[in-house]
Amino acid sequence: MNLAVFVLVLATGGSASEFYQQSFMLTQSRPLFGLTGVDDGAWWRLLTSAFLHVQVLHIAFNMFALYVLGPPLERLVGQLRLVGIYLTTGLAGSVAVLWLGDPRIPTVGASGAVFGIFGAAIVLLRSRGYDISSLVMVLGINLVITFAVPNISWQAHLGGLLVGVSLGALLAYTPRAWRRLAHPAAFGALWTALILGVAVHALL
Repeated sequence: MNLAVFVLVLATGGSASEFYQQSFMLTQSRPLFGLTGVDDGAWWRLLTSAFLHVQVLHIAFNMFALYVLGPPLERLVGQLRLVGIYLTTGLAGSVAVLWLGDPRIPTVGASGAVFGIFGAAIVLLRSRGYDISSLVMVLGINLVITFAVPNISWQAHLGGLLVGVSLGALLAYTPRAWRRLAHPAAFGALWTALILGVAVHALL
Protein backbone atom coordinates (compact mmCIF):
# COMPACT_ATOMS: atom_id res chain seq x y z
CA MET A 1 0.00 0.00 0.00
CA ASN A 2 2.76 2.45 0.95
CA LEU A 3 4.72 1.64 -2.20
CA ALA A 4 1.61 2.02 -4.37
CA VAL A 5 0.90 5.44 -2.85
CA PHE A 6 4.56 6.44 -3.30
CA VAL A 7 4.41 5.56 -7.00
CA LEU A 8 1.09 7.40 -7.34
CA VAL A 9 2.57 10.54 -5.77
CA LEU A 10 5.58 10.44 -8.11
CA ALA A 11 3.37 9.79 -11.14
CA THR A 12 1.08 12.72 -10.35
CA GLY A 13 3.76 15.35 -9.75
CA GLY A 14 5.44 14.55 -6.44
CA SER A 15 4.93 16.93 -3.53
CA ALA A 16 3.27 19.46 -5.86
CA SER A 17 0.48 17.06 -6.85
CA GLU A 18 -3.08 17.66 -5.73
CA PHE A 19 -3.23 14.15 -4.28
CA TYR A 20 -0.19 14.81 -2.08
CA GLN A 21 -1.40 18.26 -1.03
CA GLN A 22 -4.74 16.86 0.10
CA SER A 23 -3.26 13.87 1.93
CA PHE A 24 -0.45 15.05 4.22
CA MET A 25 -1.07 15.74 7.90
CA LEU A 26 -1.99 19.39 8.45
CA THR A 27 -3.58 20.72 11.63
CA GLN A 28 -4.57 24.25 10.67
CA SER A 29 -6.05 25.26 7.31
CA ARG A 30 -4.01 27.34 4.87
CA PRO A 31 -6.66 29.16 2.80
CA LEU A 32 -4.13 30.95 0.61
CA PHE A 33 -2.96 27.56 -0.64
CA GLY A 34 -6.44 26.01 -0.78
CA LEU A 35 -5.61 23.56 2.01
CA THR A 36 -8.07 22.50 4.71
CA GLY A 37 -6.62 21.27 8.01
CA VAL A 38 -7.84 18.57 10.37
CA ASP A 39 -9.30 21.14 12.76
CA ASP A 40 -11.58 22.36 9.96
CA GLY A 41 -12.85 18.95 8.90
CA ALA A 42 -10.10 17.34 6.81
CA TRP A 43 -10.04 14.37 9.19
CA TRP A 44 -8.84 11.96 6.47
CA ARG A 45 -5.38 13.50 6.73
CA LEU A 46 -4.93 11.71 10.06
CA LEU A 47 -4.78 8.37 8.22
CA THR A 48 -3.75 9.21 4.66
CA SER A 49 -0.56 10.84 5.91
CA ALA A 50 0.53 7.48 7.35
CA PHE A 51 0.77 6.07 3.81
CA LEU A 52 2.47 9.09 2.26
CA HIS A 53 6.19 9.48 1.48
CA VAL A 54 8.19 11.65 -0.90
CA GLN A 55 11.84 10.92 -0.17
CA VAL A 56 13.24 7.57 -1.27
CA LEU A 57 15.27 7.07 1.93
CA HIS A 58 12.19 7.75 4.05
CA ILE A 59 10.04 5.09 2.42
CA ALA A 60 13.01 2.71 2.11
CA PHE A 61 13.65 2.77 5.86
CA ASN A 62 9.98 2.39 6.76
CA MET A 63 9.40 -0.45 4.30
CA PHE A 64 12.53 -2.26 5.48
CA ALA A 65 11.34 -1.99 9.08
CA LEU A 66 7.91 -3.36 8.14
CA TYR A 67 9.55 -6.15 6.11
CA VAL A 68 11.63 -7.21 9.12
CA LEU A 69 9.03 -6.76 11.86
CA GLY A 70 5.79 -7.53 10.02
CA PRO A 71 6.12 -11.29 9.39
CA PRO A 72 7.10 -12.34 12.95
CA LEU A 73 4.43 -10.10 14.42
CA GLU A 74 1.84 -11.47 12.00
CA ARG A 75 2.71 -15.01 13.08
CA LEU A 76 2.04 -14.04 16.68
CA VAL A 77 -1.19 -12.05 16.31
CA GLY A 78 -2.57 -12.81 12.83
CA GLN A 79 -3.04 -10.62 9.77
CA LEU A 80 -6.16 -8.80 10.98
CA ARG A 81 -4.64 -7.73 14.29
CA LEU A 82 -1.42 -6.69 12.53
CA VAL A 83 -3.43 -4.38 10.27
CA GLY A 84 -5.26 -3.13 13.35
CA ILE A 85 -1.97 -2.32 15.07
CA TYR A 86 -0.68 -0.49 11.99
CA LEU A 87 -3.80 1.65 11.55
CA THR A 88 -4.28 2.35 15.26
CA THR A 89 -0.68 3.37 15.90
CA GLY A 90 -0.59 5.37 12.67
CA LEU A 91 -3.67 7.28 13.85
CA ALA A 92 -2.13 7.69 17.31
CA GLY A 93 0.97 9.23 15.76
CA SER A 94 -1.16 11.72 13.84
CA VAL A 95 -3.18 12.63 16.93
CA ALA A 96 0.07 13.22 18.83
CA VAL A 97 1.16 15.56 16.02
CA LEU A 98 -2.23 17.27 16.22
CA TRP A 99 -1.78 18.04 19.93
CA LEU A 100 1.98 18.47 20.25
CA GLY A 101 3.28 19.47 16.82
CA ASP A 102 3.54 22.80 15.05
CA PRO A 103 0.08 23.28 13.46
CA ARG A 104 1.62 25.11 10.48
CA ILE A 105 4.01 22.32 9.47
CA PRO A 106 2.78 19.40 7.31
CA THR A 107 3.94 15.89 8.22
CA VAL A 108 3.97 12.65 6.25
CA GLY A 109 5.16 9.09 6.66
CA ALA A 110 4.43 5.70 8.15
CA SER A 111 6.95 6.23 10.95
CA GLY A 112 4.30 6.50 13.68
CA ALA A 113 2.90 3.12 12.64
CA VAL A 114 6.41 1.67 12.27
CA PHE A 115 7.32 2.75 15.81
CA GLY A 116 3.98 1.31 16.96
CA ILE A 117 4.82 -2.04 15.39
CA PHE A 118 8.27 -1.84 16.99
CA GLY A 119 6.66 -1.37 20.40
CA ALA A 120 4.06 -4.10 19.94
CA ALA A 121 6.65 -6.55 18.57
CA ILE A 122 9.05 -5.99 21.48
CA VAL A 123 6.36 -6.62 24.09
CA LEU A 124 4.85 -9.64 22.31
CA LEU A 125 8.18 -11.28 21.49
CA ARG A 126 9.38 -10.75 25.06
CA SER A 127 6.20 -12.35 26.40
CA ARG A 128 6.96 -15.46 24.31
CA GLY A 129 10.50 -15.75 25.62
CA TYR A 130 12.38 -14.40 22.58
CA ASP A 131 15.62 -12.45 22.92
CA ILE A 132 14.66 -8.85 22.15
CA SER A 133 18.00 -7.20 22.94
CA SER A 134 18.78 -6.42 19.30
CA LEU A 135 15.31 -4.94 18.73
CA VAL A 136 15.61 -2.78 21.84
CA MET A 137 19.01 -1.55 20.66
CA VAL A 138 17.67 -0.66 17.20
CA LEU A 139 14.69 1.09 18.76
CA GLY A 140 16.99 3.02 21.09
CA ILE A 141 19.15 4.17 18.18
CA ASN A 142 16.08 5.32 16.29
CA LEU A 143 14.78 7.22 19.31
CA VAL A 144 18.11 9.04 19.60
CA ILE A 145 17.89 9.93 15.90
CA THR A 146 14.27 11.03 16.38
CA PHE A 147 15.20 13.62 19.01
CA ALA A 148 18.65 14.57 17.70
CA VAL A 149 17.94 15.18 14.02
CA PRO A 150 15.89 18.24 12.99
CA ASN A 151 12.70 17.97 10.92
CA ILE A 152 11.74 14.56 12.29
CA SER A 153 8.29 14.29 13.84
CA TRP A 154 9.12 13.02 17.32
CA GLN A 155 5.44 13.47 18.19
CA ALA A 156 4.33 10.86 15.64
CA HIS A 157 7.12 8.47 16.62
CA LEU A 158 6.40 8.73 20.35
CA GLY A 159 2.62 8.58 19.96
CA GLY A 160 2.82 5.49 17.77
CA LEU A 161 5.35 3.81 20.06
CA LEU A 162 3.36 4.32 23.26
CA VAL A 163 0.14 3.01 21.74
CA GLY A 164 2.04 0.12 20.13
CA VAL A 165 3.49 -0.91 23.50
CA SER A 166 0.01 -0.69 25.04
CA LEU A 167 -1.52 -2.85 22.30
CA GLY A 168 1.34 -5.33 22.56
CA ALA A 169 0.76 -5.68 26.30
CA LEU A 170 -2.96 -6.11 25.77
CA LEU A 171 -2.49 -8.81 23.13
CA ALA A 172 0.23 -10.58 25.10
CA TYR A 173 -1.20 -10.64 28.59
CA THR A 174 -4.99 -10.76 28.26
CA PRO A 175 -6.18 -14.09 29.70
CA ARG A 176 -7.05 -16.50 26.91
CA ALA A 177 -10.69 -16.82 28.00
CA TRP A 178 -11.23 -13.06 27.62
CA ARG A 179 -9.42 -12.46 24.33
CA ARG A 180 -12.36 -12.90 21.97
CA LEU A 181 -14.18 -9.97 23.58
CA ALA A 182 -11.35 -7.99 25.16
CA HIS A 183 -9.22 -7.48 22.05
CA PRO A 184 -11.92 -5.95 19.80
CA ALA A 185 -13.22 -3.92 22.76
CA ALA A 186 -9.76 -2.52 23.45
CA PHE A 187 -9.18 -1.54 19.81
CA GLY A 188 -12.62 0.09 19.77
CA ALA A 189 -11.91 1.97 23.00
CA LEU A 190 -8.58 3.25 21.65
CA TRP A 191 -10.17 4.46 18.42
CA THR A 192 -12.95 6.14 20.38
CA ALA A 193 -10.41 7.91 22.61
CA LEU A 194 -8.33 9.03 19.62
CA ILE A 195 -11.38 10.32 17.74
CA LEU A 196 -12.51 12.19 20.86
CA GLY A 197 -9.03 13.70 21.05
CA VAL A 198 -9.41 14.97 17.49
CA ALA A 199 -12.88 16.38 18.21
CA VAL A 200 -11.78 18.15 21.40
CA HIS A 201 -8.78 19.70 19.64
CA ALA A 202 -11.04 21.04 16.89
CA LEU A 203 -13.25 22.73 19.49
CA LEU A 204 -10.41 24.50 21.31
